[in-house]
Amino acid sequence: MHRRDARLVRWEPAEFVARVRDAMTIYAEAMGYSASVVDNRIGYATAHADRPGFRAVAALDRDGVLLGFGYGYTSAPGQWWHDQVRRAVDRDVAAQWLPGSVELCELHVRPDRQGAGLGCAILLTLLEDAPHPAVLLSTPEGQTRAWRLYRSLGFVDLARQHLFPGDARPFAVLGARLPLTVQSTVDDA
Repeated sequence: MHRRDARLVRWEPAEFVARVRDAMTIYAEAMGYSASVVDNRIGYATAHADRPGFRAVAALDRDGVLLGFGYGYTSAPGQWWHDQVRRAVDRDVAAQWLPGSVELCELHVRPDRQGAGLGCAILLTLLEDAPHPAVLLSTPEGQTRAWRLYRSLGFVDLARQHLFPGDARPFAVLGARLPLTVQSTVDDA
């Protein structure tokens, strides 16, 4: 399946919540987590839909089957991820990157649909009109399609080898100034 075989749809919070189980199933598959994490993540993702600046984009096939999704919201003190990142980076990095940024909370494509450009298309659509100075995200360390995608869009290291509570894998925290610009082509997530 090629990117042209999917349609991108902006989801309002209620639409995201209505499909959150499908989205979190893709999240678990793409991250290599067991299916048992899906129910736990549904609660978090549903709560995220109420955060200021929430935005979501889905890639759907002709029949409305979810192929991939991305969502984020305005990052702010008091949010778990924001506070984890604040502790992971030095004071100057925090001052330059955190205020007013959008947290790319999740960006995932079904494993059997990766490599067709959907991840890039979802991300660019999600952020094309974002009223934020920067986008921040965390991703597991390693040479993956996700890493190549983020590098192709100009993401830079803010922290490396960070351990988030609840996951033994090291993560990188990356950031990019908005608007994003494609700096190279890549087979992406």
